[in-house]
Amino acid sequence: MLSTASLVAAACGAGSPSPGHAGEGATSAPTSSTTSVPAALAHCQAAGLSGSAQGTAGAAGTIEITVQLRNIGTAGCTIEGYPGLQLVDSNGAELHTSVIRGGSYRFTDLVAAPVTLAAQASAYFNVGYSDVPSGQSACEDGAALWVTPPDDVDHVVVTQQSTVCSGTLTVSPVFGAGSPDTQTTAPPH
Repeated sequence: MLSTASLVAAACGAGSPSPGHAGEGATSAPTSSTTSVPAALAHCQAAGLSGSAQGTAGAAGTIEITVQLRNIGTAGCTIEGYPGLQLVDSNGAELHTSVIRGGSYRFTDLVAAPVTLAAQASAYFNVGYSDVPSGQSACEDGAALWVTPPDDVDHVVVTQQSTVCSGTLTVSPVFGAGSPDTQTTAPPH
């Protein structure tokens, strides 16, 4: 008489192989596992983003703008780091622009971290500048910012009136809406 353990062992070795393993003496290839590793998401590119100013604030000659980058594509993407910026006038002509990453403003001195954007989700960054002339520095009236996402060469146009003195813009890294590093003084629209 066979013991219960012998019957269970015999049943396990008979019939179809268990998922992920070929049966003893089987010649078929192993079946795939039921767990899958997610594919790496592509970097967010300008062609799949829209940009808009979400608020501004100012005090003591320092102006801050919070800019939203929205994933208008149908697939998720990731974004990390500092965007490139170019100030342009109402005719689209480039104005003198110098960009400082991080800087000493509380709202721009953030730690860069990856942000995953699902379709229609948004990431943000802050821009700071002075609107007070100093010494020989000139102030120029900008009508828009060209925003180049990290790891891209194309740009998104963000319409925003600004008077920037000395052409210096200080920018934060991109951050997510729920990020613990989210810091902004700009009120939402």
